Amino acid sequence: MLHRVSRLFLTALAIAACGSTASLWAAAAEPAPAVDFQRDVRPILSDNCFACHGPDEATREADLRLDTRDGAFSARPPAGRSNRPRGPAVVPGDTGASLLVERINHADRLRRMPPEVSQKSLSDEQIGTLTRWIEQGAPWDEHWSFAAIERPAPPAVDDDAWARDPLDRFILARLETEELTPAEEADRHTLARRAALDLTGLPPDPGTLATFLDDTEAGAYERLVDRLLDSPHWGEHRARYWLDAARYGDTHGIHIDNYREMYAYRDWVIKAFNRNQPFDEFTVDQIAGDLLPDPTLDQLIATGLQRNNITTNEGGAVIEEYEAIYAKDRAETIGSVFMGMTVGCATCHDHKFDPITQ
Repeated sequence: MLHRVSRLFLTALAIAACGSTASLWAAAAEPAPAVDFQRDVRPILSDNCFACHGPDEATREADLRLDTRDGAFSARPPAGRSNRPRGPAVVPGDTGASLLVERINHADRLRRMPPEVSQKSLSDEQIGTLTRWIEQGAPWDEHWSFAAIERPAPPAVDDDAWARDPLDRFILARLETEELTPAEEADRHTLARRAALDLTGLPPDPGTLATFLDDTEAGAYERLVDRLLDSPHWGEHRARYWLDAARYGDTHGIHIDNYREMYAYRDWVIKAFNRNQPFDEFTVDQIAGDLLPDPTLDQLIATGLQRNNITTNEGGAVIEEYEAIYAKDRAETIGSVFMGMTVGCATCHDHKFDPITQ
C-alpha cells in the first residue's frame, strides 16, 4: 500500500513538473511587449540622464546628448589624446555595442551610470526596459505635436451595413474585437437631446424638438444639426472651453479679486465661433490684432487675450517684477493654447520633453 501511494505521489509530481516546464516554455515563447519610447523610455532618460546628457550645454558631460536621436545614435568626437571617435550610446538592435547598456550595467560602481554623486539609480525594471528598447530597434518617435496629421484608413469590419460613416468602422472594429454587439439606435427624442447638449450645452427647446419630431423626411437629423449650429448658444458653449484655456476672468484673480471689465473679449470669442471665423484669422487677431494695418475695433478687442492674466494693484508691488511675470504668463498661455506645449516648465529649467530651453 505504501509503495502504491509513493508511486502515485511521484507520478503526480512528474505531471506537475511537466506542466510547470510547459508553462515556462510558453512564457519564453511569448514575445516581449513592445516598448513605447515616449511612455516607457524617455521618462527614464529624462529623470536620470538629462541633467548631464541633456539640452543644457553648460552641464553636459562627455559630449553626449541623450535627449535627441542624433545625440544618442551618433559616434562622438575623440576625447583626450585619442584620435579614435567614441562609439554611440545606442546602436539599434545591438545591446552589446551600445555603450548605454554597458554603462548602466557596469560592475565598477565608479563607471556605472547614473553616477553615485547624482543620488540616482536605475531599478532592474528600468534597466530591462532600456535593454528591450534597444533590442527592439530603439524606435525614437518624435513628440506627437510635431508629427504631421495622417488620416488613417478605416478598418475592415464584418458588418459593413452597420457602418454609415468611416468613423463608425473604427467603433465597430473595436466592438467586434471585444465580441460586443452595437447598442440599438436611440429614439428620435433621445437623439435630439444628445445633439442639443453636444452642440449648445442645453437641452433642445420645445420648438426645436417638435420641429425635428415632426420632420419625417430624409435629412431631418442634418437639418436639426444646422439649426443648432445657427443658434447663438453654439458660440456660447464652444467659447467656454476656449475662454478657460485663455484664462479669461471678470476679476483680477488676486488679493481682493476685484472686478475688471473684460467682457468685450469674451463677447468677441463667442461671436467668432458663431460666425465660424477661420482659425488662422482667429489666431492672428488675438496675438497681433493691434499690429495689423488699420486694425478694426474687433481686432483690437481680440488682443484682450494678452490681458487675461492675473494682475495686481498691490501698493508695494515692484512694477518691473510684475511686468516680467505678466510676460511669462502670456508666453506660457500662447504656447499651451496655440501649440499644445507646456512652455511654463522652462520657467525654471530646460524642458524635459518639449524642445524648449530656459
